Amino acid sequence: MVKVSVCIPTYNRAGLLPYAVNSVLNQTYTDFELIICDDGSTDNTTEVVSKWNDPRIRYIRQPVNGGRSRNMRSGFEAATGDYFIKFDDDDAITPEFLEKTVKVLDVNANIDFVCTNHWIINQNNERIESATLENSRKWGKDKLNGVIDDLVKETFINQSLQVGSTLFRRNCLVEVDFMRPQADGCEDFDLLVRLAIAGKQGYFLPEYLMEYRFHGGQTSLKQNLHFLKAKVFCIDSYRFDDLELEKLRLQKLAGTQQILGLRLIENGDTAEGRKVLQASSQVLGNNNKTLMGLTLSYLPQSLRNLALQTFRQLRPQDYTEQVRKSGV
Repeated sequence: MVKVSVCIPTYNRAGLLPYAVNSVLNQTYTDFELIICDDGSTDNTTEVVSKWNDPRIRYIRQPVNGGRSRNMRSGFEAATGDYFIKFDDDDAITPEFLEKTVKVLDVNANIDFVCTNHWIINQNNERIESATLENSRKWGKDKLNGVIDDLVKETFINQSLQVGSTLFRRNCLVEVDFMRPQADGCEDFDLLVRLAIAGKQGYFLPEYLMEYRFHGGQTSLKQNLHFLKAKVFCIDSYRFDDLELEKLRLQKLAGTQQILGLRLIENGDTAEGRKVLQASSQVLGNNNKTLMGLTLSYLPQSLRNLALQTFRQLRPQDYTEQVRKSGV
């Protein structure tokens, strides 16, 4: 039996998958298995995988596309290692990732998982230092080092941690039932919060040992809606004994509902969008965003789209949008 199971779920990313897979095969730590779980790809993923002649690779292909969480779960259930990591098919880990994270878990029996900082890369595999530093500051990663004192704060409030740059003890993931299908699209956030609620202990290694890719395929409205619906489900399912934390949960739920309502109206789902916006206003009140969304909902679809496109063009691009457009 191997020490570490590495899982890369994939779907129609035959062009990007080799970069992710090779980053595992090039690790300085070698006691691992690599499980590639394919969610019914319709491109040439199977042909690409067949070119690797490495006994450490296991390929699981789903007969049909069943969703990210179910696909990830198939890899997790097939894993045999004591330690487990899952990262996406458009990302990568640096050569010393396993060596350094395994060491943390080996010498700290009380630590359930170890997370690292990560580089931001573009579609050409180029590391963008300015975006990397800004991302680290934005999510508070630059303030973490060692044992994480308040895991609920870092996972639920700050959202500082990332599953793709984290090595877990597999048994702690078994205890919380790993990925919930209802959280599909928001499963990483959900997993980390549920681990925190379960009282698990995390550790942050402040080294850039993973590469997270920004590219244009991540920004569609359909993906956005899917993520927002899943996040509403997740936040609505949590409960906190601390009254202040529970109040914050309700505010975060309302804020996510507000964004979802706006996206639904943009998508033409007018009745549902209004309903969700009205639910969020019970906590947030009728603020400017809610009033704007309700106003847009009474305009013809073409005028809604024009108004939103104009707004986005006027809004300054943040570092994520800049990276997605770099190298084009």
